[in-house]
Amino acid sequence: MKRSKRYKDAKKKIDRVKVYKVSEAIKLLSENANAKFDESVEIHIKTNINPKQSDQQIRGSIVLPHGTGKEKKIAVFAEGDAAKEAKDAGADIIGGEELIAKIKQTKQADFDIAVATPDMMRKLAIIAKILGPKGIMPSPKTETVTTDIKKTVEQLKKGKLNFKNDDSGNIHQLIGKVSFGEEKLLENANAFIQTMKDVKPSGAKGDYIKNIVITSTMGVGIKINL
Repeated sequence: MKRSKRYKDAKKKIDRVKVYKVSEAIKLLSENANAKFDESVEIHIKTNINPKQSDQQIRGSIVLPHGTGKEKKIAVFAEGDAAKEAKDAGADIIGGEELIAKIKQTKQADFDIAVATPDMMRKLAIIAKILGPKGIMPSPKTETVTTDIKKTVEQLKKGKLNFKNDDSGNIHQLIGKVSFGEEKLLENANAFIQTMKDVKPSGAKGDYIKNIVITSTMGVGIKINL
């Protein structure tokens, strides 16, 4: 892969072997993020779990102190009072059977997150094959099936994240934008790392977290300590 001059210059300033403190890594990342757009900042965590074992799955949620900087379009499947709550909380798309019928017909789901009341889940079954592959089918595991629509939508609008391990047992998570500044990025990073420790699966053995790397969109990966 051909690397840009910017990337090569940044690489010279960062010791790829050294493990930095989180604050040091974010300072380096910020100093070397000089793309012409506001780069995203991500954390990549390599774990020691066996993703094929049910008692070693990683699932969690968090409202980062300063959000992620990325607006999410939220659809709520609800009717009656719950639909009104969704509107008051700022949901982008709200509907019941008519919304389900539209998605079934068009096979399009123009939103990032779906929330539903429990009574709507049976009706959503006919579009599960549309929402499922996109990772937006409401589920109790991601706390997107709820009777408290107002609270759920408000938290999602504030940047609530639901995360889980990939097929390799690793975690990849957006934690903000370079424009947040070092202090806010540090608070977001520390909050996410602590949450990762808190959701350690019961079946995880040995060193649960093997290493953590933080990087910006166009930047070099920087190893950070726990």
